Amino acid sequence: MRITHFTNPRLAQAFVDYMATRGVVLRIEHDEAYTILLDDDSKADLVENELQQFVRDPLHPRYQAASWQSGSTTSGLRYQHTSVLATIRQRAGPLTLTIMVACVAVYILMQVVGDRAVMYWLAWPADEGQYFQLWRWFSHALLHFSLLHIVFNLLWWWYLGGAVEKRLGTGKLVVIALISALLSGWMQAKFSGVWFGGLSGVVYALMGYAWLRGERDPASGIFLERGLMAFSILWLVIGYFGAFGLSIANAAHVTGLLVGLAMALVDTRQVRK
Repeated sequence: MRITHFTNPRLAQAFVDYMATRGVVLRIEHDEAYTILLDDDSKADLVENELQQFVRDPLHPRYQAASWQSGSTTSGLRYQHTSVLATIRQRAGPLTLTIMVACVAVYILMQVVGDRAVMYWLAWPADEGQYFQLWRWFSHALLHFSLLHIVFNLLWWWYLGGAVEKRLGTGKLVVIALISALLSGWMQAKFSGVWFGGLSGVVYALMGYAWLRGERDPASGIFLERGLMAFSILWLVIGYFGAFGLSIANAAHVTGLLVGLAMALVDTRQVRK
């Protein structure tokens, strides 16, 4: 019985090794992909249930432990070398990559001509005369003021935005990004004025969306581990108290998080746990 297939040989072997610890023997056949086969179809229900959990979190430590316990160095699998850029492209869709490139380009420009000059073009509208420059309501998300700032935001954007775009489509990511950029920017401007920037409002929206979507609709394949969600809340608290001398756009973060939670709640209102 064919169970499933993987394009990643390590994931295929990890699942086979884990099922071996459950007393189920699986085989791997390699053609264009790594196909998992089950000889004893009486174990099919058990395998399917375990597969659903594995797909949700294939990097869970229990699967690595199973490979150490039951794995073999003679599996015959050959691992294809992939570059960093190939790995980035594999997880990210066109919008995810476009925003990453735009943020990097804007950051480089800020180093060349100065922060103030670029903010004069892209920052949140400062007065009524700029209200009709529609790009300003969103382009503030492309502004970053340090290497740590842009690396932190782009890693989260790639990790969560790429997953949303790959599984739910570019349209869903567009909606989340535009709404969260607009509302988080509006709230931050109320608290600190227009001289701010960064993708973190959108990132926090993705955190909230991915976490609640995973809790209420696991079949969607969108999730954020509870430990990482706890980290994001801790980061909010650190920013609120100004710990470690960090200057953090707290209003944008909180607003983005609430926007993401609300959108996940709307998208899962018909889902039964």
